[in-house]
Amino acid sequence: MSIGEQIPLLLFLLVASKGAAGVSGAGLATLAGGLQSHKPALVDGVGLIVGIDRFMSEARALTNFAGNAVATVLIGTWTKEIDKERVNEVLAGQLPFDEKTLLDDGHGGSSDEHAEVPEQGGEKELAKT
Repeated sequence: MSIGEQIPLLLFLLVASKGAAGVSGAGLATLAGGLQSHKPALVDGVGLIVGIDRFMSEARALTNFAGNAVATVLIGTWTKEIDKERVNEVLAGQLPFDEKTLLDDGHGGSSDEHAEVPEQGGEKELAKT
């Protein structure tokens, strides 16, 4: 493909790929659609990518997770809301992760263990659901 054909294809794929990262395999479908619309003869080459796309998808997920973790620590440090001593304990393995010790901060949805349920008299009582 000439550079004159590559640039419009690149621009098309940049716009078409928005949101594709959140759906497994959507990038492959976007690539096939973009190639079909610009140079149909290249669509057959997508079959070569299918074999390694699963491994590439795993690598993308790992990279995404690592980026989110680093960004969380950086922003928490920047806003001075991170407990550095606790982070050091967790990363050193001194404080293992335990789901039973997680507390609800009141920002969750319907998965709250406790909910306020009004009684018949109009008063609210904390009741288990």
